Amino acid sequence: RPSVRAMLDAMNGAPALVRNDRLDILAVNALGRALYSELYRDPVRPANHARFAFLDPRAKDFWVSWERAADDTVGVLRASAGRDPYDRALSDLVGELSTRSEEFRTRWAAHNVHLHRGGVKLIQHPVVGRLELMYDTLELPADTGLTMLVYTAEPGSPSADALAMLASWAATQDLAAEVGSRADE
Repeated sequence: RPSVRAMLDAMNGAPALVRNDRLDILAVNALGRALYSELYRDPVRPANHARFAFLDPRAKDFWVSWERAADDTVGVLRASAGRDPYDRALSDLVGELSTRSEEFRTRWAAHNVHLHRGGVKLIQHPVVGRLELMYDTLELPADTGLTMLVYTAEPGSPSADALAMLASWAATQDLAAEVGSRADE
């Protein structure tokens, strides 16, 4: 919805994104896209946390605590399957991950459900290095099945400085893309 898009765009100092129950990233602000730039290197759209976690070898470097991120990812998908066991797209995603990743298959078979609502993520970003970010997942009541994920850093921390650097890098990337698209015209 336009109001959700406006909310994302208004958040300049915090990476934020909207995702569905299958962990597809449906909308993202500039800093969120920069934070998750590794997920956008894969041409498959929409970018998806679960595909990245289990099918992209860079994920184990990106998430400092990959085991925890993998467990959380499967737990979220399990909770989604419990809410809507007839979701064809979710079944297709689980089937794809099960056939392509032994690590996913093992975790899926454990039947652990996890509501991934808030905490701390440790990310090793390829541009700015290690980030320790607090996160909260906010329900979007008018959009069933959609949540907004917002990251923040402790003010004055090295992670806050790194986020500021990442915002600068993202602005540079946006400018380079804009200049490139004008040159193509």
